[in-house]
Amino acid sequence: MPGPTVEMEPVEPQSLKKLSFKSLKRALDLFAPIHGHFAPPDLESKRIRLSHKIQLEYGGIKSTTNPNQVNTTQSDGNSQASTPSYALALPEADDSLKLEKRCFSLSSQNLVAFGLGNRGCWTGTENSKDPRTGGIQNALVVGSSVQPEGLNEVSFPGKSTAVVSSSRPSERALEKKRNLSTSAIMERIPSKWPRPVWHPPWKNYRVISGHLGWVRSIAFDPSNTWFCTGSADRTIKIWDVGSGRLKLTLTGHIEQIRGLAVSNKHTYMFSAGDDKQVKCWDLEQNKVIRSYHGHLSGVYCLALHPTIDILLTGGRDSVCRVWDIRSKMQIHALSGHDNTVCSVFTRPTDPQVVTGSHDTTIKFWDLRYGKTMATLTHHKKSVRAMALHPKEHAFASASADNIKKFNLPKGEFSHNMLSQQKTIINAMTVNEEGVMATAGDNGSLWFWDWKSGHNFQQAQTIVQPGSLDSEAGIYALSYDITGSRLVTCEADKTIKMWKEDENATPETHPLSFKPPKDIRRF
Repeated sequence: MPGPTVEMEPVEPQSLKKLSFKSLKRALDLFAPIHGHFAPPDLESKRIRLSHKIQLEYGGIKSTTNPNQVNTTQSDGNSQASTPSYALALPEADDSLKLEKRCFSLSSQNLVAFGLGNRGCWTGTENSKDPRTGGIQNALVVGSSVQPEGLNEVSFPGKSTAVVSSSRPSERALEKKRNLSTSAIMERIPSKWPRPVWHPPWKNYRVISGHLGWVRSIAFDPSNTWFCTGSADRTIKIWDVGSGRLKLTLTGHIEQIRGLAVSNKHTYMFSAGDDKQVKCWDLEQNKVIRSYHGHLSGVYCLALHPTIDILLTGGRDSVCRVWDIRSKMQIHALSGHDNTVCSVFTRPTDPQVVTGSHDTTIKFWDLRYGKTMATLTHHKKSVRAMALHPKEHAFASASADNIKKFNLPKGEFSHNMLSQQKTIINAMTVNEEGVMATAGDNGSLWFWDWKSGHNFQQAQTIVQPGSLDSEAGIYALSYDITGSRLVTCEADKTIKMWKEDENATPETHPLSFKPPKDIRRF
């Protein structure tokens, strides 16, 4: 038979603070003879501790002597010639216990030190007068009370009269490690990180509804009078920039439209979609005049060369294809990526084509031979968006891990942006004033200072009434030609227009910037 059950006494829950005080009281009961009083301080242990700290910090600095003073002491020939000629007298060890407060002051000509005794630490007295010169000399005495022979003396002209000396190999190694200086007299170097330029915050001033599906792409007309958007409802709509009114709707694709571009030399607009089709639209007739066949799967990105009549498209077949606009012929198939090519931009000079892919790499291409010039492997996630700076020879690339800046033409890594958006970044763009905007899959719209990488505004898009909160995603964005307006294409089927806040000043929206201590170089 089982024995009788014993009821356990309930344990009173006690806070950590209460338990700590109870433990302290027990320790005092055991070891302290007088309750309510702290134990007296141990002066010897305090002296040893301070002496050890000062020896570690100032162990390599010895006092300097005046050359004239050395010559006079050698000519005297008295008993002082056998002992080192210090400008300061060393106090006894008992006197050093009375010095509780220590200070260390520097000037351009001398060093004044107050400290402990001569047990391997630094000491000094203030304003010791030299009877020969009649002046006041301030020097620093470090180390033992007897100066060893064969000192390695290094002087710094114009800085200080302190002499760095060492008598053991370990001290010499320590001095080399500290670069003949200490943390106490080392000059503080200000941060070389560029301070960001103040930019006014951006605000949403217009919401355009008209599409029946996700808005996936956008392009502006070079005249800055209208812009076009492509959507998952398989239509291309053309809108007036000033009023936001719908001007035209074009149909022809049978899947969602992922890429748009407007030519600045012809009356042509180009579109690409998930239906593997790349189309050329004549905007005078508002109809398709050419189709470019060759992609084996959906086309995700599209770009026009700024100087040559060629078109570049990238898609799910892991290839960036180069097309002749007029003849509809494929010039090159830039193959080398291992996954979807989801971003591309072109330049007038080499590298003329830059592509980003889901395989986390960025490739520079030689347009003459169709070969890879360089491959950048800095990202750890898919490179879904890239933005070329309109003035500088640099570009930025966005991934879920980081936003990185690279220099052109060689592709040297510059730096990471100073914050992480921590979402999938679908699109990014930058204007001439150095304001970069990045759009996330969660509806976040972040604004950055291009030069410093400082994130000065974090906006969040608001879905239109009747939409789910999960539809707060931004798929494409673009500045207008002037760079003063920003247009975002979103998952709630709307187009939102943003502009700078005219009433904002540096006083109302101050810049809160802390320069980074260390920059990750990857």
